[in-house]
Amino acid sequence: MAKRKVLKYGDERLRKKATPVTEFDENLFELLDDMRDTMYANNGMGLAATQVGVLKRAVIVDLGGTFFELINPEIIYEEGEQVDEEGCLSVPNFTDLVKRPYKITIKAKDRYGYDFEITGEKYFARCVCHEVDHLNGVLYVDKSENNEKYFKKYGKK
Repeated sequence: MAKRKVLKYGDERLRKKATPVTEFDENLFELLDDMRDTMYANNGMGLAATQVGVLKRAVIVDLGGTFFELINPEIIYEEGEQVDEEGCLSVPNFTDLVKRPYKITIKAKDRYGYDFEITGEKYFARCVCHEVDHLNGVLYVDKSENNEKYFKKYGKK
């Protein structure tokens, strides 16, 4: 397993939409394992494949020791709202408030291609929505409350 380079704000690949995973094989297993190593090495709690330059719909999330691999995740239900601070490995040195759903249900596949659904709230909902946004080429600074401050300093990309 290896750590991969995390793409940073301004890299055009972060703005591309990821394509569905269709092959559940050793290449996917290696990607997921590398993403896990990369996320932990960078003290992250979530990582999308697009952040390591792979335009596939795969994300990982670790919330206090509960680890999730979500392949082709689709948010099928949202409820309520919450506003809290977010940061991102691809947008270093900036955190800001972002509005997200309080509770979500997602449909996804595991690394072997088996379907599952899971419902979660608070940090689970925030993290998964953040990572799914990455798969759609959206960064949290696009939605943050004070993003003009960031864009003024670093430019809008």
